[in-house]
Amino acid sequence: MKSPVVKRSIVIAGHKTSVSLEDAFWKGLKDIAISRHITLSDLVASIDSERHHGNLSSAVRLFVLGHFQAKTDGNGHADGRSIDSVHTPRDMMLMSPAALRAAE
Repeated sequence: MKSPVVKRSIVIAGHKTSVSLEDAFWKGLKDIAISRHITLSDLVASIDSERHHGNLSSAVRLFVLGHFQAKTDGNGHADGRSIDSVHTPRDMMLMSPAALRAAE
């Protein structure tokens, strides 16, 4: 059985590393980078610089999850709000969806 996890190489601060994520997380990460007008490598580097424990793949998953949770009303429905006021991955990971919406 083929694993749904895809390992990809990425350059962060001039160093090549690999990140293993499910396709849905890769897609979400790319969508976030596009919406912020930054490269995927820059976004992952930002996530990497803000993490204090755990591996990079886990930090990316939590970041993507937090991003999309912040865009819902708590029941999984889109609330149409923007989280552009949150600038760092650490902000995103530490704040609850309700706090992120309040920060707008």
